[in-house]
Amino acid sequence: MPVEEFDIPRIISRIRRDWAVSDNSLPKLLECLHPCEFPKRSLLVKAGERCRSAYFIESGITRSYWLVDGEEITTSFSEEGGIVFSMDEMYYNRVSEEFVETLEPVKAYRIAIEDIQRLWSTEMDWANWGRVIHQNEYRRLHRSHKERLTLPAKERYEEFCQQFPQVIQRANLAYIASYLGITPATLSRLRASVKDKN
Repeated sequence: MPVEEFDIPRIISRIRRDWAVSDNSLPKLLECLHPCEFPKRSLLVKAGERCRSAYFIESGITRSYWLVDGEEITTSFSEEGGIVFSMDEMYYNRVSEEFVETLEPVKAYRIAIEDIQRLWSTEMDWANWGRVIHQNEYRRLHRSHKERLTLPAKERYEEFCQQFPQVIQRANLAYIASYLGITPATLSRLRASVKDKN
């Protein structure tokens, strides 16, 4: 399908923001994509199961979380233009240890994990794009870990607002608090103090 006929502007814009994928390379990805829609609170990836797919998010947001002793620990958020999948399955051929849940109704494009792995191994543009998104994710994880260990809660919240400006407006406060490693009550106080300053 020609690029101009594939109505996924946010996905293509985000891909090209991360790497200058050529017009010749885009159709090789687009022919592997399948549109799908999910209501709020759908699980795109389930811990203990194989998903066999990755999802490009055209509209809506998701969160990733672990279940630890019955408690949900939020590890990441994805929004328009992003891609979500099980890292355990993608890289290690193992069932996922993580859940990915929609926080809003989501319009997405599914791609089989085997197709994305094939593109990474056969197409230089897609191999480079894959490298960049993973180094960006590593940077985010490293930064998040450092902030949890070194910054007070207020500064962690301010950093989160800069990194995820859309999520702060659209996600449940309990999920954001879990990501930041603070209580929802503390987060509510921080939000109120930041609003008062503005």
